Amino acid sequence: MKAYEIINLMDKWAKPYYIDKWDNTGFQIGDGNKEIKKIILSLNIDDVLLEKAQSAGADMIITHHPIIFKPINNIISSDYKGRLIMNIIKSDIVVYNAHSNLDICKNGVNDRLAGILNLKNSKVLSSLYQEKFYKLVVFVPEGCEEKIRDVLGKAGAGWIGNYSNCTYNIDGMGTFLPLENTHPFIGQKNVLERVKEKRIETIVREREADRIIEEMIKAHPYEEVAYDLYPLENKGADYGYGRVGDIEEISMKALIEEIKRKLTVKNIRVYGGENKKINRIAVCGGSGGDFIYDAYRKNAQVYITGDIKYHEAQLAKELGLILIDSNHYDTEKIILPVIKEYILEHTNEKIEVDISDINSYGFQEY
Repeated sequence: MKAYEIINLMDKWAKPYYIDKWDNTGFQIGDGNKEIKKIILSLNIDDVLLEKAQSAGADMIITHHPIIFKPINNIISSDYKGRLIMNIIKSDIVVYNAHSNLDICKNGVNDRLAGILNLKNSKVLSSLYQEKFYKLVVFVPEGCEEKIRDVLGKAGAGWIGNYSNCTYNIDGMGTFLPLENTHPFIGQKNVLERVKEKRIETIVREREADRIIEEMIKAHPYEEVAYDLYPLENKGADYGYGRVGDIEEISMKALIEEIKRKLTVKNIRVYGGENKKINRIAVCGGSGGDFIYDAYRKNAQVYITGDIKYHEAQLAKELGLILIDSNHYDTEKIILPVIKEYILEHTNEKIEVDISDINSYGFQEY
């Protein structure tokens, strides 16, 4: 497969419009038309990973963390990142990453973390945005309704939960008077026309409305298409960071051991609550210190994340919230097998996908 086909596949899952405004992620280095036979997956890319990819004959590297995050002023060999980018280009290796969009999306980092820890009734911890919906109504001459319904469905209109192509149809009578400089599909200039029409109603997501309307107009037989677009109060999917949910009641000691076992980590850092019974927890892969108050507000007893700072721990103590720092790396490495499974499941070609077990943070546990 071509690199851009793999990228398009990843973008269908971790959609680019999920990317938070502070983030810079996606297709960052390489030729989109390059044939891909072997992919290396990792959380980060550094010279050690690049050497491994070169030795393995990899054509593409997919990471969670972007190699180009902040703006860079130059790419020179005396700078570590500049030298790394130069060596990637020389090796003709494609680099793609999915960062905040992979944190936020369905079955992404946080859904995976919630699943591993058996959260029930899992909800978003800190909402980034919620889908908005519109009602699209279009009037179609009798005999053309099937074509328009088909175009609307293929364009993405009519999704309600796990049902697609949802429409409501009403018979009616349309009237119009073609004036000068018109080319009517039905009727004659300066003659009032009465036409049997179908009123087709469907639902569209806000972000897709313009594109769907454009496709509908192109397919519609009328020179001037009569349609309405109404904002709805329907609440769509909630997208954001972390997850919060219920678990079977467990002691803190047992919860700590379960986290260590399920995340395959030797040591974690715990702030408070040694003798408590726990039945509601919040999680956030990576660095989730910004969402401590969200965990408290949503009645979590324990918040599991990584990269906890001194003053964040102090805030949690004041709120009565137990913090567990399970490391940035260990709360995110869990997504790599999911990426591998997704790529292999959705590609017909024989593509080899390997997971790198390199911990690019470089720390050692003693």
